[in-house]
Amino acid sequence: MDDTLKRLLDAEMRAERLAKQAEDAQDQIIKQAVADAKADNDRFTTRIPDLHRAVIAKAEERAEQNIAELRRRYDERHVHLRDQAEQREDEALEAAFQILIAPDQ
Repeated sequence: MDDTLKRLLDAEMRAERLAKQAEDAQDQIIKQAVADAKADNDRFTTRIPDLHRAVIAKAEERAEQNIAELRRRYDERHVHLRDQAEQREDEALEAAFQILIAPDQ
């Protein structure tokens, strides 16, 4: 009986040591995970100004492209209107002369 009791106490002590080791390992894993998350957060926080600059640069690039496209379309429209005006210039002059020469007709 004494031997059985001693073995049971030894088994209980080993189980307690294993449980303590598992608990310590779990605590260590949790601490490491928290430290890793904090490090990741710190890295991200330090990158925010760079990310902000990149977004602003991209937006400025798109705005410049839009402005260039609007200028191109404006220039095309201007040329088209100028061509139309030149085509109708003779008609307009003739109509103006007719009004001056014979205002009643």
